[in-house]
Amino acid sequence: MKKLLLGICLLISFSMYGQYIPENLDYTMVYDLVDELANDGVIEINSAVKPYSREFIANALQTAQRNPNVNPRQLKEIKFYLDEFSLERDTLPAKTYGKLVRNDKSSLALIEPAYRYKDELFRAKISPIIGMDVSKNESGSYQKRWYGAELQAMIGKHFSFYASLRDVSQEKILLAYRQYYNVATKSPFTGNDTSVTKSGYISNMMGGAYKLNGTGGGDYSEMRCGIYYSWKWGHIGFAKDQITFGDAYNGSNILSGNTPTFPFIKLNLKPAKWIELNYMHAWLVSMVADSSQYYVENTGEKAYWYKHKYMAANMLTIKPIDKFSFSIGNSIIYSEDNINVAYLIPFAFYKSIDETITRDQTENQNSQVFFNISSRNIKHLHLYTSIYVDEFSYKRLTNSQSNPISYKFGFRLSNYPVQNLTLTGEYTRNQIITYKNSIPSIDYTSNGYLLGSYLGDNAQEFYLALQYRPVSRLQMKLSYTFAEKGNDYQYFRSSVDETLAQPFMKDVVWKNNTLSFKTTYELFRNAYATVQLDYSNIKAYDVSGDLTIWEVWKTAQEYLNMYTPAYLQGKKTTLTLGFSYGF
Repeated sequence: MKKLLLGICLLISFSMYGQYIPENLDYTMVYDLVDELANDGVIEINSAVKPYSREFIANALQTAQRNPNVNPRQLKEIKFYLDEFSLERDTLPAKTYGKLVRNDKSSLALIEPAYRYKDELFRAKISPIIGMDVSKNESGSYQKRWYGAELQAMIGKHFSFYASLRDVSQEKILLAYRQYYNVATKSPFTGNDTSVTKSGYISNMMGGAYKLNGTGGGDYSEMRCGIYYSWKWGHIGFAKDQITFGDAYNGSNILSGNTPTFPFIKLNLKPAKWIELNYMHAWLVSMVADSSQYYVENTGEKAYWYKHKYMAANMLTIKPIDKFSFSIGNSIIYSEDNINVAYLIPFAFYKSIDETITRDQTENQNSQVFFNISSRNIKHLHLYTSIYVDEFSYKRLTNSQSNPISYKFGFRLSNYPVQNLTLTGEYTRNQIITYKNSIPSIDYTSNGYLLGSYLGDNAQEFYLALQYRPVSRLQMKLSYTFAEKGNDYQYFRSSVDETLAQPFMKDVVWKNNTLSFKTTYELFRNAYATVQLDYSNIKAYDVSGDLTIWEVWKTAQEYLNMYTPAYLQGKKTTLTLGFSYGF
């Protein structure tokens, strides 16, 4: 009895002072397991904002382990992953293979080569990162390689910090030779605009700040890091990392996390079970030269800086009943010489502030409003919708015009009627000029990559996936993606209403049909082996009829080059083999 009371006291004291370290969003097997347990009613989560903290995942797995309703496969995975989150539980891994160091304070093994240390004040984990994907289809082959290291540490009861550095090299898939119509000179323009082609592709993969490597690809370095102070009902800190807003299983339409990581201040407040506030103020990369700010090279040439670009965003989540949540948030992207203190207020409505600050100016800053609804009230079923509002006017509703809004509707059915089987369906629709802005320095991008839906504006997508996890740590996934992209309109403030009067996808200029089968097995903690086979048919079309004055003229091949690397154009059967350790 005394041991039981002691264990309860230790658990309570630990849960009160758990430090915040975010779990990498690429650790999809853990995220899928947490989501599955929530769909089954075993745990409760707020899936509208990610990443989750490692301490939250550890506590969720511990809660699920004590639940008699988890199935045998889930229970094995829970025990397996609890070892990964051992330091968050103030222990060392129970199972290691080929141990090199093992005592009361530290652990190191050959299998899962991560060093862990803990004492009364300090807990830390250091591990390598390495991986490779090799892909081949009718057009040839390409490789992607990465390596680096990761550190996670907790000091005392409140402080935590982490750092993850990786160098990535990718060959033969980034570059495409582009031709498009130059509106200013009324003549075709040709060029190898690599900075645009990398960020302009319609791809649901995370982007990078590439430097060309001479192989038709590029290299980039990605640093993720952060330092946080945590307490019982929240945390605050500085980080450079991914962050996503909006429920989604195939890319969020609010904040997707697909841009290269950017630095931000983050605040989380959860003073009661039924309410949670997430806020960030971010430093984005505008990619727009500032003619007034430059270095002078020793040759006398000027090297210009980018214009400053900031983003403030919040998301307030309210749970009126168990397993149902409603989230509302807003954001603003602004380009000023200094940070505006008004946008450091975490619960403000930024558009109203902007209208006061920019009164009588030609243009406001770029503000957005978004909503997310998530329901897991039906056991095994997750229903959700997320709405991103770029601009809205009641007048347009009566004038046969659309508002630049993105909608996403979806569901996920887990372990019903068949155990270990998950069915996911999702529909996304992005109206004309959603995510676009007439001022490049405040558009909805960072490093040239969209912050929102990877499809961009004037597009729609149907996504269907069937996942089967027959045994612990093995996942087989069959998915089908049908995506379409409509006419490419430029955003001119003087003619925005005329542009929004155009029919949604008047012409389909790009289409993607992809059937994919992927098998993933986690050999040991953080070590993945993957085999993926994709059958894709990606093609483009000429625009029919007369063009509007706001539309950029392109041929079908130019649209194809704009949105898809040559490696994947047309009908392709692509086989990809991969291995990775760490994230």
